[in-house]
Amino acid sequence: MPLSEHEQRLLEQMERALHAEDPRLASAMRNGAGRPIDGRKAFLGGLAFIAGIVALIGGVVTSLVILGVVGFLLMLGGVLIVIAAMRAPVATPDGGRVTSGAASKSQGTGGSPKSGHGFMDRMEERWRNRRDGEGY
Repeated sequence: MPLSEHEQRLLEQMERALHAEDPRLASAMRNGAGRPIDGRKAFLGGLAFIAGIVALIGGVVTSLVILGVVGFLLMLGGVLIVIAAMRAPVATPDGGRVTSGAASKSQGTGGSPKSGHGFMDRMEERWRNRRDGEGY
Protein backbone atom coordinates (compact mmCIF):
# COMPACT_ATOMS: atom_id res chain seq x y z
CA MET A 1 0.00 0.00 0.00
CA PRO A 2 1.61 3.30 -1.06
CA LEU A 3 2.06 6.14 1.41
CA SER A 4 -0.08 9.22 1.12
CA GLU A 5 1.51 12.51 0.16
CA HIS A 6 1.32 13.73 3.77
CA GLU A 7 2.96 10.54 5.07
CA GLN A 8 5.74 10.83 2.48
CA ARG A 9 6.46 14.41 3.61
CA LEU A 10 6.55 13.31 7.26
CA LEU A 11 8.91 10.47 6.40
CA GLU A 12 11.23 12.82 4.50
CA GLN A 13 11.24 15.24 7.44
CA MET A 14 12.10 12.42 9.84
CA GLU A 15 14.92 11.29 7.54
CA ARG A 16 16.36 14.81 7.36
CA ALA A 17 16.14 15.18 11.14
CA LEU A 18 17.89 11.84 11.64
CA HIS A 19 20.62 12.76 9.19
CA ALA A 20 21.14 16.12 10.91
CA GLU A 21 21.23 14.55 14.37
CA ASP A 22 23.37 11.48 13.65
CA PRO A 23 24.84 11.30 10.13
CA ARG A 24 26.71 8.02 10.80
CA LEU A 25 23.53 6.24 11.87
CA ALA A 26 21.63 7.66 8.91
CA SER A 27 24.26 6.48 6.42
CA ALA A 28 24.42 3.05 8.08
CA MET A 29 20.65 2.69 7.80
CA ARG A 30 20.66 3.87 4.20
CA ASN A 31 23.44 1.47 3.18
CA GLY A 32 22.12 -1.47 5.16
CA ALA A 33 22.66 -1.70 8.87
CA GLY A 34 24.53 -4.96 8.99
CA ARG A 35 26.91 -7.10 7.09
CA PRO A 36 25.57 -9.46 4.46
CA ILE A 37 25.31 -13.04 5.72
CA ASP A 38 25.70 -16.19 3.65
CA GLY A 39 22.55 -17.96 4.79
CA ARG A 40 23.47 -21.42 3.54
CA LYS A 41 26.79 -21.47 5.39
CA ALA A 42 25.15 -20.11 8.52
CA PHE A 43 22.50 -22.83 8.36
CA LEU A 44 25.12 -25.56 7.89
CA GLY A 45 27.11 -24.14 10.79
CA GLY A 46 24.00 -24.21 12.95
CA LEU A 47 23.35 -27.82 12.01
CA ALA A 48 26.95 -28.73 12.85
CA PHE A 49 26.59 -26.98 16.22
CA ILE A 50 23.37 -28.87 17.02
CA ALA A 51 24.95 -32.17 15.96
CA GLY A 52 27.88 -31.35 18.23
CA ILE A 53 25.57 -30.77 21.18
CA VAL A 54 23.85 -34.08 20.54
CA ALA A 55 27.20 -35.89 20.26
CA LEU A 56 28.51 -34.18 23.41
CA ILE A 57 25.44 -35.16 25.41
CA GLY A 58 25.65 -38.67 23.98
CA GLY A 59 29.27 -38.86 25.07
CA VAL A 60 28.36 -37.79 28.60
CA VAL A 61 25.44 -40.22 28.83
CA THR A 62 27.41 -43.21 27.50
CA SER A 63 30.69 -42.21 29.23
CA LEU A 64 32.51 -42.29 25.89
CA VAL A 65 35.14 -39.59 26.08
CA ILE A 66 35.92 -39.73 22.37
CA LEU A 67 32.26 -39.06 21.49
CA GLY A 68 32.26 -36.06 23.82
CA VAL A 69 35.45 -34.72 22.24
CA VAL A 70 34.01 -35.19 18.74
CA GLY A 71 30.85 -33.39 19.86
CA PHE A 72 32.85 -30.49 21.22
CA LEU A 73 34.85 -30.25 17.99
CA LEU A 74 31.63 -30.30 15.96
CA MET A 75 30.24 -27.49 18.09
CA LEU A 76 33.42 -25.47 17.69
CA GLY A 77 33.45 -26.06 13.93
CA GLY A 78 29.80 -25.03 13.67
CA VAL A 79 30.43 -21.76 15.47
CA LEU A 80 33.45 -21.04 13.28
CA ILE A 81 31.39 -21.72 10.14
CA VAL A 82 28.66 -19.33 11.32
CA ILE A 83 31.26 -16.64 12.09
CA ALA A 84 32.82 -17.14 8.66
CA ALA A 85 29.38 -16.90 7.05
CA MET A 86 28.80 -13.56 8.77
CA ARG A 87 32.11 -12.17 7.50
CA ALA A 88 32.15 -13.67 4.02
CA PRO A 89 31.17 -11.61 0.99
CA VAL A 90 27.87 -12.62 -0.55
CA ALA A 91 27.27 -12.78 -4.30
CA THR A 92 24.77 -10.24 -5.63
CA PRO A 93 22.21 -11.12 -8.32
CA ASP A 94 24.19 -9.19 -10.98
CA GLY A 95 27.28 -11.33 -10.36
CA GLY A 96 29.22 -8.77 -8.36
CA ARG A 97 30.45 -9.31 -4.83
CA VAL A 98 29.31 -7.40 -1.80
CA THR A 99 32.04 -7.12 0.79
CA SER A 100 31.44 -7.17 4.52
CA GLY A 101 32.57 -3.58 4.95
CA ALA A 102 35.56 -4.41 7.14
CA ALA A 103 38.06 -3.66 4.37
CA SER A 104 36.61 -0.25 3.65
CA LYS A 105 36.76 0.70 7.33
CA SER A 106 40.40 -0.30 7.61
CA GLN A 107 41.44 2.00 4.77
CA GLY A 108 42.05 5.34 6.45
CA THR A 109 41.74 8.68 4.76
CA GLY A 110 44.88 9.98 6.39
CA GLY A 111 43.21 12.99 7.96
CA SER A 112 43.49 14.33 11.47
CA PRO A 113 43.04 12.03 14.48
CA LYS A 114 39.48 13.31 14.86
CA SER A 115 38.59 11.95 11.41
CA GLY A 116 38.99 8.34 12.61
CA HIS A 117 36.05 6.65 14.25
CA GLY A 118 37.91 3.79 15.88
CA PHE A 119 38.11 3.13 19.59
CA MET A 120 41.85 3.77 19.75
CA ASP A 121 41.51 7.05 17.84
CA ARG A 122 38.95 8.29 20.37
CA MET A 123 41.14 7.19 23.29
CA GLU A 124 44.18 8.93 21.82
CA GLU A 125 42.19 12.12 21.30
CA ARG A 126 40.93 12.01 24.89
CA TRP A 127 44.48 11.44 26.14
CA ARG A 128 45.73 14.43 24.14
CA ASN A 129 42.92 16.63 25.47
CA ARG A 130 43.57 15.54 29.04
CA ARG A 131 47.29 16.11 28.68
CA ASP A 132 46.71 19.56 27.19
CA GLY A 133 44.37 20.47 30.06
CA GLU A 134 41.19 20.61 27.96
CA GLY A 135 39.45 17.79 29.88
CA TYR A 136 37.31 15.28 28.08
